[in-house]
Amino acid sequence: MEVIEAIKTNLAVREFKPDKVPKDTILKILEAGRLAHSSKNTQPWRFILIDDKDKLLLLSKTTPTGAHIANAAFAIALFTENAKLPEVDGARAMEDMMLVAWSLGVGSCWVTNFEEKKVKQILEVPKEWRLITVAPFGYPVNPARKGKKRRKALEEIAYYNVYGNSVTRMMESR
Repeated sequence: MEVIEAIKTNLAVREFKPDKVPKDTILKILEAGRLAHSSKNTQPWRFILIDDKDKLLLLSKTTPTGAHIANAAFAIALFTENAKLPEVDGARAMEDMMLVAWSLGVGSCWVTNFEEKKVKQILEVPKEWRLITVAPFGYPVNPARKGKKRRKALEEIAYYNVYGNSVTRMMESR
């Protein structure tokens, strides 16, 4: 799958089949995070792969928006260490992992609002680390959902040289 196709068709997945994801697929997903861009190439991320069902259940209870973590094949907890831009660097790494996962048929979902202290206790991480997210991964129950995104038209959000000048003018001038 081409990158643009993965971007066009990737939707948040919150219902997972009970099937395990092969180790080589998981390693490709982690590798995508490792290869992400970071501020001044600091690579501040730390990934914790979780496939222990008891830990997944505990993690699902540390946020009001992540009950589906309990049913994932695995999750990746993403922390940053000594990052100048933790959310930016972390988001870059996680988005790369999610896109690679999707290109391999594995769905995922960004989850927020964690009780960070509890997550750190469950995963036994240093208190200095900053939690970015714990994202669940697995094969989607309903893969037919892919590609049904509702987005604003490019002309509504992109401008050419100055605000208000529709990007379609760029096409006319080239």
